[in-house]
Amino acid sequence: MPERIRTQNNPFDRLDTMMKILRVECDWDKAQTLHSLRRYTLEEAHEVLEAVEKAIVRDEWDELKAELGDLLIQIAFYAIIAEEKGEFSLADVFDGLVEKMIYRHPHVFAFARPENVLEQWETLKDAEHTQRKSLMDGIPPLPALAYAAKQQQRAARVGFDWDDNQGVMDKIREEVAELEVEVLKSSGSEADLRHIEDEFGDVLFALVNYARKLDIDPEQALMRTNRKFESRFRQMEDVSQARDLSLKDMDSETLEKLYQEVKSALNKP
Repeated sequence: MPERIRTQNNPFDRLDTMMKILRVECDWDKAQTLHSLRRYTLEEAHEVLEAVEKAIVRDEWDELKAELGDLLIQIAFYAIIAEEKGEFSLADVFDGLVEKMIYRHPHVFAFARPENVLEQWETLKDAEHTQRKSLMDGIPPLPALAYAAKQQQRAARVGFDWDDNQGVMDKIREEVAELEVEVLKSSGSEADLRHIEDEFGDVLFALVNYARKLDIDPEQALMRTNRKFESRFRQMEDVSQARDLSLKDMDSETLEKLYQEVKSALNKP
């Protein structure tokens, strides 16, 4: 009966009780493991980001509330599995988070006012991981663009960084030129394709560096562009269908013209 959950006094207890019931009484929930949950966690995290974008752009918040709940249940799932193994509970996760945030905010809780709060945050994080032998240790398995940004942030802590934005822009041009050289001289062999892949990666890495300098999240920037392209392409399909035309029958010039038409229409206020 749902009243087993609803009669709990606070949201935390309701969530914790529900997860314990599901792990006993639902075949699907009982079957889940740390391994099986990983892909769902990644999907839910990306769906949260999509919902955040809608809240920012359209001031729509209901979807964000729902997606945060979906992500929260992933956390509860991992915690209940850990509790079953005698490792820690959901309450331990909450308590550990609170204590960590208190430790990392001495300027709030200990009346210590540093000149650079962000630098203090990173220093305190490093102190929590004294076993690290390199600044590159401990970077989570992020998507490639986000991983590159994190690497560059770590390197910048010891001054391995560009002095200004122009230096990064010059590096981007240099990497693009090197990519073009590899493409022009390629014979199509596997070795040549590998060289092209390396140079293409260098271009992306340099672009991520520029994004960091501009205080832009490269992963979010690309996601925004993906959304824009999807919206424009869908509109191209709709327009061509309304005109009784087919995109696949158009030449590249006609497709580009239609794309620009759609882009202009969508950009109108």
